[in-house]
Amino acid sequence: MKSFIEQEAKFRISDPLGIRIRLEQMGAELVLDHQQEVNTRFDQPDGSMKTAHEVLRLRVDQNVRLTYKGPAVEGTEVSVRKEIEMVVDNAETATAFLESLGYKAIEKYEKFRTTYHLEDTEIVLDELPYGHFLEIEGQNEEDIRQIAEVLKLDWEKRCKLSYLELFYRIKEKRGLDHNHLSFADYFPCMATEDFLDAEIADIA
Repeated sequence: MKSFIEQEAKFRISDPLGIRIRLEQMGAELVLDHQQEVNTRFDQPDGSMKTAHEVLRLRVDQNVRLTYKGPAVEGTEVSVRKEIEMVVDNAETATAFLESLGYKAIEKYEKFRTTYHLEDTEIVLDELPYGHFLEIEGQNEEDIRQIAEVLKLDWEKRCKLSYLELFYRIKEKRGLDHNHLSFADYFPCMATEDFLDAEIADIA
């Protein structure tokens, strides 16, 4: 189990291949390439965790991990929040455990993640049904901003919404009633106009 303060910045990008080339030129180490993730978010029946901006998530990729995230600290340039994460034996047992405590699965979303490490910083490229994103997680804001600059990302266009918050806005705009975000269900209907709240940050 690990507990730490997560500090990260997220950007919507249009050229993931170009970003990968820049990362490799910087000497970043490729740790994981295009790994599928299935994330399930749990909450109390009254939605109290969502209201409090807390996250309880079960993630299945090459491992199965249970994660708690506290609410983000206000007034910061990067996202700063407490995170506690542990590896569990399997998703079925973890789900049964959470349900026994009164939690229920409320949303599920799928993505593909490519992970790089550069010194003490982790850079991930995420492919979701509604687009490509990049997250930089580091020890402090200065390191995160420096890498964003080298990768030619516009700092002022960083995305301050979570993937699920973007999904909620798309659902509202599209009139969708599903709680699961998968490539099979949503990819054909995603369009640029759905991203009025997440500008492209790649700098030409």
